[in-house]
Amino acid sequence: MAPARRREAPAAAGRVSRVTAMGRVRVGIGGWVFAPWRRHFYPPGLPQARELEHASRALAAIEINATFHGPQRPESFRRWREATPDGFVFALKGPRWITHRRDLGETAAGVARFLDTGVMELGDRLGPILWQFAATRRYEPEAMATFLAALPRAHGGQAVRHAVEVAHASFADKRFVGQLRDAGVALALIEAPAAVMLADVTADFVYARLKASIATQKLGYPKAALDRWAARFRAMAGGLPAPDLPCADPDRAPRPQAHDAFVFFIGGAKQQNPAAAMALQGRLDAPRGGDRA
Repeated sequence: MAPARRREAPAAAGRVSRVTAMGRVRVGIGGWVFAPWRRHFYPPGLPQARELEHASRALAAIEINATFHGPQRPESFRRWREATPDGFVFALKGPRWITHRRDLGETAAGVARFLDTGVMELGDRLGPILWQFAATRRYEPEAMATFLAALPRAHGGQAVRHAVEVAHASFADKRFVGQLRDAGVALALIEAPAAVMLADVTADFVYARLKASIATQKLGYPKAALDRWAARFRAMAGGLPAPDLPCADPDRAPRPQAHDAFVFFIGGAKQQNPAAAMALQGRLDAPRGGDRA
């Protein structure tokens, strides 16, 4: 199997300059309850019960990890929806008892049960569902086909979008990327030491998890690194691959068109992640060449 290859930056940069339509890029963090954020992010004295209210007005999205570990109550989803403003989005991690089972043959029934736990109570706050596979899982085309076929594009009359996170190097395979494209499922772009990084655009949206924030950096990342990520997500929100990141299928001709993007700062120096998210969002929202923090 040939390793994932990076696109040549000069040619890609030329394509990016011709993108005229860019989808909305929402940048956020994982969860909203974390004690150090009461020193780094939340105002002094803010009651814990109002932390989601504050976070959802400072950030554009939050990824919920609790759904990975176990079912949540329908009233919890309703409460989260009511606490957040219009335009805000939650991404959810699908349950590990689905993604971490050896046999994916019963995936369809499990996915339906998960969606029926109250997920749809989020209404228009529901963003993509991320299905995170174990780092030890290798690419098996037949098993992946079974899994992808079980992911519904709608449930209860509401559209549902899906993303897949993989870590093993065997997934750097054109066949895998083709399966995702056929299913309309996004390949999550992962920045982490132990994961394979692939930036193929496989759906009508982009999903990314950045896990390398640094405790000694006020914004979590050096400013130059945030500038690079902003340029990459501008390209991907225009339907193009990031110019300097590896793809499993680098020869696939891009189709420039608007794609929404969901970017989450997860793990790393977690106390710095809200600052990193706001700094990246500011770069993406600002006119190119404008002032940047």
